[in-house]
Amino acid sequence: MQKRDMGNKGEDAAVRSLKRMGYKIKERNYSVPLGEIDIIATDGEYTCFVEVKMRKNTLYGAPVEFVDKRKRQRIIKAAMIYMKTHGISDMPLRFDVVSIIGDAEYEKQKSWEIEVIKNAFSVSDI
Repeated sequence: MQKRDMGNKGEDAAVRSLKRMGYKIKERNYSVPLGEIDIIATDGEYTCFVEVKMRKNTLYGAPVEFVDKRKRQRIIKAAMIYMKTHGISDMPLRFDVVSIIGDAEYEKQKSWEIEVIKNAFSVSDI
């Protein structure tokens, strides 16, 4: 399975989980030269910028641990551009991570462990 296909399956699963939690999905795979955001959504009063990380297992660490400082910086820069270009200044923002542990090649995604980590990092973290 191609890496992009695996990523799409993970993002699809993340979107389903977020919707069940009440998030309203606004955009997927938002990309600017400075970075990319997997999912942009609203959750109550918050505009949420969501990074999806998927791993087959935790042998080398939890998926959230792979959202390193460089990745967080790129997401934050892209989020600032999104907020500015969409004229969003009156909503608080939040950076969430959807952590998925499971094999994307295994079609029974019910066996995947999916965790939504709200406020996984903030602008002040960088």
